[in-house]
Amino acid sequence: MTTHKRSLSFLLILSALMAFTSLSTDIYLPAMPTMEKQLDGNAELTITGFLTGFAIAQLIWGPISDRIGRKLPLFIGMVLFVIGSVGCALSESMSAVVFWRIFQAVGACVGPMLSRAMIRDSFAQSQAAQMLSTLTSIMAIAPIAGPFIGDGLLKVASWHWTFWLLAMIGVLMFTAIFKLPETLPTEKRASGSVWNAFKNYRTLFTNGTFMRYTLSVTFFYVTAYAFITGSPFVYIDYFGVAEQNYGFLFGINIIGIVGLSFLNRKLVSRFALSKLLVVASLIAFAASAVLFALVWANIGGIWGVVAPLFVMFSMNAIIAACANAAALAAVPNQIAGSAAALLGSLQYGSGIVSSFLLAAFSSGTPFTMAWIIVLFVGLSAVMAVWQWARG
Repeated sequence: MTTHKRSLSFLLILSALMAFTSLSTDIYLPAMPTMEKQLDGNAELTITGFLTGFAIAQLIWGPISDRIGRKLPLFIGMVLFVIGSVGCALSESMSAVVFWRIFQAVGACVGPMLSRAMIRDSFAQSQAAQMLSTLTSIMAIAPIAGPFIGDGLLKVASWHWTFWLLAMIGVLMFTAIFKLPETLPTEKRASGSVWNAFKNYRTLFTNGTFMRYTLSVTFFYVTAYAFITGSPFVYIDYFGVAEQNYGFLFGINIIGIVGLSFLNRKLVSRFALSKLLVVASLIAFAASAVLFALVWANIGGIWGVVAPLFVMFSMNAIIAACANAAALAAVPNQIAGSAAALLGSLQYGSGIVSSFLLAAFSSGTPFTMAWIIVLFVGLSAVMAVWQWARG
């Protein structure tokens, strides 16, 4: 193992890059009700727009990174992210925020996507799962800190300052990328034109092992984004939680993820990734079924939502790390960037499904969020069991 693979700076920078998705959204979650009132629009569209840009742009950046390396796309992405953040901060209408959120996402998507690709470049399957668990533990600071920072900013300034802060973070990340090594040397890069590289996606779609692992984590992320998008309204509007307390209820889920991430580092060296994925997804499904039952029966109050969600979200530490590592291990080195792009595109694009379903079937209660969660956690478990059964 080379020095860069074990260096603290390598881990910290990749963790920060992987956290770009959650940070770019979680930091302004407490401000969404205020934004709707001030801009007279649907704030959920800002998340939908971001995830749309995030999902589509990855499919372009992936093949490009397989041919020109990992670092240059990261630099370009950070520049686009900063421009998009400034555009959001200067927006005076919801449609303008949505536009600049899409622009912001085109740059932000390179962070999580290429972090996974750089781990794939540097580590074997079980080691990659261990590293992804470590990165998950470190990057968990973002979804914990994001809502608290957003709450703090709302107390002293307008929601615009959340995006000014994101712009400053983008500048810092641009400088940090200089410290990263290039994990895809010239001799290992794919040959041929970038346009021909898009044929890689056809190959990936026909790779059954890759797709089953990918769909397992994708379906699980539909539920994650159902919570991220719906929780401000469930907690603040329905249950009457104060905005300054929302960050606590959101953040406790991350504590479970961090704890299981540390445990998962040991588990992946003792058990097959497919078996760990099955167990974690079935536990998550059981917790989501409890959530659905309590919400449907209208018993348990807010803790009938918080408690089962805590158990379900904790399983993300195992599901995401194992599914991502196993999926990327199922493809050759030359198309690892494209594989990471497709994996990320489906994974984060799943939030579009969540946002659409929440908007289309809004009931003013937690019920819509609950049935979306139990349905898609169930589908995630089906994919995991299917792959495990095939050996």
